[in-house]
Amino acid sequence: MQSVVSPSETAEQFRSLQAQLRDRWKTVELFDSSDADIVVVPFLSLDQRELLKIEGFHHYEERLLFSLIRLRNPRTRLVYITSQPLHPSVIDYYLQLLPGIPFSHARDRLLLLSTYDSSFSPLSQKVLERPRLMERIRQAVNHDRSYMICFNSTAAERELSVHLGIPLYALDPDLLQWGTKSGSRQIFAEEAIPHPDGSPVVWSAADLAIAAAELWERQPELQRMVIKLNEGFSGEGNALLDLRHIQEFSPGVASHAERVKMLSKQFEILSFEAKNETWERFSSRIPELGAIAEAFIEGEVKRSPSVQGRITPMGEVEILSTHDQILGGPSGQIYLGCKFPADESYRLRLQELGLRIGKNLAEKGAMERFGVDFVTVHQPNQPGKPEWDVQAIEINLRKGGTTHPFMTLKFLTNGRYDLSSGMFYSQQGRAKYYVATDNLQKERYRGLLPNDLMDIIAQHQLHFDTSTETGTVFHLMGCLSEFGKLGLTSIGNSPQQAEAIYNRLVKALDEETRPVSEETRPNLVCPFSMGW
Repeated sequence: MQSVVSPSETAEQFRSLQAQLRDRWKTVELFDSSDADIVVVPFLSLDQRELLKIEGFHHYEERLLFSLIRLRNPRTRLVYITSQPLHPSVIDYYLQLLPGIPFSHARDRLLLLSTYDSSFSPLSQKVLERPRLMERIRQAVNHDRSYMICFNSTAAERELSVHLGIPLYALDPDLLQWGTKSGSRQIFAEEAIPHPDGSPVVWSAADLAIAAAELWERQPELQRMVIKLNEGFSGEGNALLDLRHIQEFSPGVASHAERVKMLSKQFEILSFEAKNETWERFSSRIPELGAIAEAFIEGEVKRSPSVQGRITPMGEVEILSTHDQILGGPSGQIYLGCKFPADESYRLRLQELGLRIGKNLAEKGAMERFGVDFVTVHQPNQPGKPEWDVQAIEINLRKGGTTHPFMTLKFLTNGRYDLSSGMFYSQQGRAKYYVATDNLQKERYRGLLPNDLMDIIAQHQLHFDTSTETGTVFHLMGCLSEFGKLGLTSIGNSPQQAEAIYNRLVKALDEETRPVSEETRPNLVCPFSMGW
């Protein structure tokens, strides 16, 4: 039976375990290349009601399957834990990507474990509730060289780390505030990073109306503002408040009290980014998660790039990548995918700002992944101003939608990111580009099983070719059958080639799933006729 420890004791033990990472790997090179036993807990430990806004979120445990490529190190072992068992062909697919490693050798060093629990509870909590499963994990690793990774770190991951006695290479949950909307804004202010005007965090709809009115009064020319849940995810907790049709309540025309009253009414007709969201549901989350009002950045030519970095156990800050994000939703605030690298016009600027933010986070004690989202607005021919106005929007203290595409590229090519150019080069010196998404979703794709996808990949030669280091790598394959949703990274030697590879893939999937009549339906060989 597990002994009960206080939260303060758990926090102290957690920090002691994390200190082992600093003692064990004195340099970045050692940390990245040393033999290790890695325990992967890939669940999105987020608010359950926010998770429900993401179709097929329980399959997002597959997004960290790129970690299997770490098995290219012949002395690395990996334990991958999921809520439900993964389809065997999905695992085979990843192991067959490993260059120079026999399939059987890699498979022998991989232990797949499942809780067989599809409830909405965090995966770490499910593991904690299964003492025998935890004992299997303990026995599977060498504690002198093991560590745990996760999608995002919460109290549940911290507790699991302590109970297993395995250090977690991730953020201490006590620092999660710096990844909220309001915490991000505080760091931007501390580092003098350009960012849009906005409000402090508030905890009621009434206070939100006051905060929105005060923002409008500071920015009388404001046309729109964004209302954000303080702990929203991938833009799903955002809504747009349009001020253009209530100008009779603008500053200088109406009183503050009248403005607050009108804004309270406008909340009921907000344009929400998440499907089927309502003000009633949204406002019920404000006392739990908090909310802010923020100026919406206008612009004719506008993009949403991001920079990714990591803070090593030694406290060093590395910039890993930049991306131009592909956004969707009613006002373009929901993350759909990305292109690597970000535009050369501003990617070095993103690196510079990301490094400053990363150093601030490191001083606060943060560790592992961080990402910063920006909005850039093209402002040509304006004397004294840069070509692109760059504004920071928020910090993410977790792995994100850009993590798995980039790490897949890095592990498959064993290449390097060049800070001087913001480019990535394979070992052969080829510049690499990709288009990636978690959201290739069509109704016609529903019903496709992982094996069906493998057939289509083989038929149309859509696989990743290790000789040219181009092609497509797939993820979220478990989402296909129920949701018609697939994730992928299309890698090329130029931006045009990456996009062409992506488009060819979509065309092939569309062709293979087009409706057919009984007369034109392809003849399928019955497996029993082949003696199976």
